[in-house]
Amino acid sequence: MTRPDAGRGLEGSLEALWYGHSPLAWLLLPLSWLFGLAVWCRRLAYRSGWFGVQRLSVPVIVVGNLTIGGTGKTPVTGWLVEFCRAAGYRPGIVSRGYGGRVSGEPRLVAPGDDAREVGDEPLLLRRQTGAPVCVHRDRVAAGQRLIADGVNLIIADDGLQHYRLDRDMEIAVLDGERRLGNGFLLPAGPLREPGRRLRDVDLVLVNGGLAGPHEFVLEVCISGLRAFDGNGQCALEALRGQRVRAVAGIGNPARFHAQLASAGLQVLPVPVPDHGRVDLAALSRESDVPIIMTEKDAVKYQKIVGCPVWVAQLEVRLPPEVGARVLERLRSLGS
Repeated sequence: MTRPDAGRGLEGSLEALWYGHSPLAWLLLPLSWLFGLAVWCRRLAYRSGWFGVQRLSVPVIVVGNLTIGGTGKTPVTGWLVEFCRAAGYRPGIVSRGYGGRVSGEPRLVAPGDDAREVGDEPLLLRRQTGAPVCVHRDRVAAGQRLIADGVNLIIADDGLQHYRLDRDMEIAVLDGERRLGNGFLLPAGPLREPGRRLRDVDLVLVNGGLAGPHEFVLEVCISGLRAFDGNGQCALEALRGQRVRAVAGIGNPARFHAQLASAGLQVLPVPVPDHGRVDLAALSRESDVPIIMTEKDAVKYQKIVGCPVWVAQLEVRLPPEVGARVLERLRSLGS
């Protein structure tokens, strides 16, 4: 079991460093320069053909971001699956399966899998969309496995930096409030690649906050609550004025807390590190205050007894032009 206070405490320190004005960031800049040199050399190696880039036999759309932590990539991936399926495609998802323990051959995710084996996001996407999901550190191998099963469109979740997989479209998701933080590369800042990398992608989606030129606003809203045990649903407004404990083992739990608070709930945050777990049985014994958790957290638990547990259901809203651009690119490929 993860020690949530220690894990979230470390993440809080990093957020203060990366998204604040800490002088420590300047002390770490030499390490960031070395990291930046490594990033530049790696990308040059792929562009120059020194490292192999492999093209799959079907179109590939990559969803990713430049920063460490959550920006809303997984909801966008789920939206893409539903949108492209409605347009007549048979999409499949490839993922690294961060936090899982998959090794050897590419693994197809089943709805009943354990998140500790296949990763939180792949299991969530499999259950939500019903689309085939394949997990492997080599997304090319994962994509080939899906194509063999009849998939005609690959969507790579968190694959922006996986340059071995050639892609036909890149979508970057940006946190509209935190943006690129202090603008420094790791470890002085949150960036995995320089900010100018955004100029190369096809679409920039801004989750919350204001979109800049050539960016599109992404809204990820809580549309309602479902009981964890499947027995019932509830409107978020029905809990207005009540105290609730918020379990959010995601990259930016503050956004989740703010959404609950804006609906009039009295939020008691439960510290959980990203991809971490808490002892829900112990929480139930401590109090009968209801628990509201994210869908990403819900897939980590098989059974919960004790106090009421609700799962926040999300709705993704994007401007029509985003879907139009996706279809335009796919149709230009003759697919």
